[in-house]
Amino acid sequence: MRVLSKYLISQFIKLFMVFEAVFLFLYLVIDFLQKVDNFIEADVSEGLVTLYFLYKIPFVTVQMAPPAVAIAVIVMFSTMQNRNEVMALKACGVNLYKGSQTLVFASLGVAALTFFLSEIIVPMASSRSHAIWYRDVEKRDPGLFYGSNQIWYKGSGWIYWIRHFDGKNQIMENPVLYFFDDSFRLIKKIEGGRAVWDGRKWKLYEAAIMELSEGGDYSVETKENLFLEIPETPESFVKGLKKPEEMSYWQLKRYAREVHQEGYDNTKYLVDMNIKTAFPFISVVLVIMGIPIALGVKRGGTPLAISIGIGVCFLYILTLGLSRSLGLMSVLPPVLSAWLSNLVFSFAGIYLMMRMER
Repeated sequence: MRVLSKYLISQFIKLFMVFEAVFLFLYLVIDFLQKVDNFIEADVSEGLVTLYFLYKIPFVTVQMAPPAVAIAVIVMFSTMQNRNEVMALKACGVNLYKGSQTLVFASLGVAALTFFLSEIIVPMASSRSHAIWYRDVEKRDPGLFYGSNQIWYKGSGWIYWIRHFDGKNQIMENPVLYFFDDSFRLIKKIEGGRAVWDGRKWKLYEAAIMELSEGGDYSVETKENLFLEIPETPESFVKGLKKPEEMSYWQLKRYAREVHQEGYDNTKYLVDMNIKTAFPFISVVLVIMGIPIALGVKRGGTPLAISIGIGVCFLYILTLGLSRSLGLMSVLPPVLSAWLSNLVFSFAGIYLMMRMER
């Protein structure tokens, strides 16, 4: 069994690396063809374009790992079956079920590696690739900074601090606006409980205005309602919200806790946080599905087995998208919405493994 295990692992690693490279190349080529017009219109240099795609490689590598694992396993066992190696193993009394356990452990290694990449490297690289896209391609305002639980916006002579921004309903919660003169002296400060976009202006409720007078003293005035004379629209703040791939599991967890403590709905962040842990295990599940698929196809050979494997991957993505949507709508708990597809396909794979000829 040791010789067989070494053989299976070596073949699996070789095929996995090949298909990972193929999928990575295809993804980047398609992405480049879709965005080349944007780069040309924005007059982005070749070096910056190269950096943009280099920064995308870690994220794409993580995303392509599960299908690469599935196709690698299917091709490996289909090839072994075509060469009658499977028949020879059975004739020698080797239990294919126990032999396949080696690949399950190997896929756990892939899962650990993808989780490490998504936690350490992907957030940093994705943030930089998005920064290039927003700043140099879409020419968006670089003055916006999105922290763990707040938005800081720096304009020409003013700084906004927004404790929580609801992009869907276009609401700023607990905003504080600072205005400065040319010597960076505070000349005005406006804060309030909530600011709502009415289609043309921001309407601030429970406003408190502190303003510098000619004598050098600050006067304070309160108003129940105040229309803010600022140029920023809701779109100015939405662009700064970080995507899940730009944050690690612990950053998402901390942010979800802080949002909840402040009285806001943190369902989206809880769902994405749990998906962070569930996603790497897709590789393990697809190995369990891939082995019986490869050995169960009697006619059509490797091409048919690969086609079925690709179909399973797409079905998995659809199931994950559906369960995530149900989680965002609070129909399912965040943990269940993130792990539902893993559970469903794991049971299906185990069922197929139990029916597999050993």
